Amino acid sequence: MRWTSLLADSSGIERIYSGRAPDLTGLNLHSIEFNREGPSLLLRFDMPSYPENPPEKWKKQGFNTIQVTIGLSGVKNPVLNGFTTSPVVDITLKSQGEITLDVESDSLKLHATAATVYVSKISAYRTSSE
Repeated sequence: MRWTSLLADSSGIERIYSGRAPDLTGLNLHSIEFNREGPSLLLRFDMPSYPENPPEKWKKQGFNTIQVTIGLSGVKNPVLNGFTTSPVVDITLKSQGEITLDVESDSLKLHATAATVYVSKISAYRTSSE
């Protein structure tokens, strides 16, 4: 099952990637935010690849990186072990009645369950690596 099929609304990410959003592996993780409202959890990361046909405004601005924030609401039993300044992680989302989230790297492990998962924000920027 594709991770996008678990989203409350996958239309934005599917449109940007022409229905072929990449797997959530090798992601540059920027932040993990817990919020007592919901309770909720936000993960902000760079997607592993840039779409073949990005929005025209992103082309004109020379962007080469997509950043996504996914949110989970109704979060239960989150467990976070470790963190570092530049984690590169793999994110796994599964559905077994509830959404199960696993975020893993050599230095970080996060596990949680939630009622829903959604894309909170999609943006683009230019990295200096190219």
